[in-house]
Amino acid sequence: MSTVRLYDLPWGALHGRVKVKGSAEQEEAKRQERERRLEQYQSCAQRARSKRQDGELDQEALDLTAEVLIINPDLGTFWNFRREVLLKMEQEKSVSERGLLFGGELSFLERCLRVNPKSYGTWHQRVWALRRHPDPDWRHELQLCTQCLQQDGRNFHCWDHRRVVVREGRLPVEEELDFTQRLINTNFSNYSAWHYRSTVLPLVHPHPSLARQPSPLALTHECELVQNAVFTDPNDQSAWFYHRWLLGRADRDESVSCLFVDFIDQRVAVVFTRPVHVPADGAGLVLRVDNRPLPLSWRPPHGGKHSPVWVCELPTGTLNVEFPDQTVRVTWGQDGGSMECCCTDRLRGEGWCRDSATDQQLFQGDLSVQRAAVLEAELASCKQLLELEPDNKWCLLTVLLLLWALGPLEGETECLGALGRLSGCDPLRAAHVADLRSRLLLQNAVLRMEYAQARVVTLAHKGLTTLCHLDQLLLITHLDLSGNPLRKLPPALRTLLCLQVLQADDCSLEGIEGVSALPKLQEISLRGNLLSDLSDLRPLTLCLRLESANLSGNPVCGGEGGAASVRALLPLPLDLLT
Repeated sequence: MSTVRLYDLPWGALHGRVKVKGSAEQEEAKRQERERRLEQYQSCAQRARSKRQDGELDQEALDLTAEVLIINPDLGTFWNFRREVLLKMEQEKSVSERGLLFGGELSFLERCLRVNPKSYGTWHQRVWALRRHPDPDWRHELQLCTQCLQQDGRNFHCWDHRRVVVREGRLPVEEELDFTQRLINTNFSNYSAWHYRSTVLPLVHPHPSLARQPSPLALTHECELVQNAVFTDPNDQSAWFYHRWLLGRADRDESVSCLFVDFIDQRVAVVFTRPVHVPADGAGLVLRVDNRPLPLSWRPPHGGKHSPVWVCELPTGTLNVEFPDQTVRVTWGQDGGSMECCCTDRLRGEGWCRDSATDQQLFQGDLSVQRAAVLEAELASCKQLLELEPDNKWCLLTVLLLLWALGPLEGETECLGALGRLSGCDPLRAAHVADLRSRLLLQNAVLRMEYAQARVVTLAHKGLTTLCHLDQLLLITHLDLSGNPLRKLPPALRTLLCLQVLQADDCSLEGIEGVSALPKLQEISLRGNLLSDLSDLRPLTLCLRLESANLSGNPVCGGEGGAASVRALLPLPLDLLT
């Protein structure tokens, strides 16, 4: 009986083959063949290990590793040994001979890929061999990738290799854009082709001012391509994801957006446009009082290495509220800019300076880069599709994001309606939709606060399931969260350094870690929650200015000795612990 070797099979020969049960004699013959191959494999592997231990880097070692790796190409140790042998041989050969040496290695690797086209080790070895080859054939390598992707368009090893080939072979990226077009025309569901197109398109048609974004003309063509895909199969997510990237956001430049100074507590807080890391020694973030730099240690209010808010405590007597002309200035990095303020509210002993920003600058939405005309055109197309497919979750989500980008305040009612429909269409992700709704409402609350220049925020009975954008609420003094199913007050709440009054009644709270050490908190109401243990209340003991706490309706206050234990834990006037 003739034996067919795996590496002699054509590309894709193992895909879609029907498994047929043979006779007893055929099964026995197969078993004996497997045992023979296993014995040969183990013998070659052992001999190869012995050669490596003895330092024998010769042709026989190369042949032995080939016998092992052609059967099991996922053995990293044997690939390492093979590279050692090839490097030793390379030193003894001329340029043309090195080309033959590594050309033979590339041919062997192609045989390995026919056995397992998703082998990490084989693809890694192939890149290594190409880089050692004096004159690699990049066009052949690109053709190999194309053949492999024709068999399995989701082979991410091959996609990564193709990117390496195009980059190091300096092949025209215009051809790669055409390649993705052919794949997408064949199959709109080829997510890998859409993703690769997103990396190539800005290189072929770069935007004149936006990094990693296509030109306006290319954008128009791409939007038409996406519309063809989504109108053909609205339930396929690949084109929707590409569409989201196409209209996607650009991050704000890293800079200081707010400086807050507490002249009484000798405290300074700096808010950045995005999370940053400030080293323990304060390198990069310099604070000057009356143009005198101070060596300080900065910390985020709620821990972690990256945070949009950083706080420092100044030595006693550094700031004086009686000196209205005293200035505090911070400078961030070389290009992060600076900000300066003095004591603008002598009654509270506070001063602050904020960067003026639009709603799109304050909140970088998922779709906010492109011009309003483009977003409006896409919104009209998606609404047209939504009339045909009223329960399509991808279309609903895109309509929501477009409305959000065009104006969260003006389109709030329509956004909330889309969120309600989205939750009904996709009940498995109802919690995610609820968090999106909370994010929208909190964002709009911040915008209204900005426009009204208020320091009081009321978010009672809004159905909030999470708290976000708290770095934008650093200056507020009163916050009402009552009637929202929050379940806990997160550590990020410690960002509210000016908060004096907090209401969080009937929120189903099981934990209040976020109120720990709020420096200005004087009154808190936590009625009707689920706080059941004294340890749940310990964060309140770290609020040194706390004067009043309403804990009625919590399990921790009930039972024998419950109220007495709470009074013992919190040294507050007894008539206020009701």
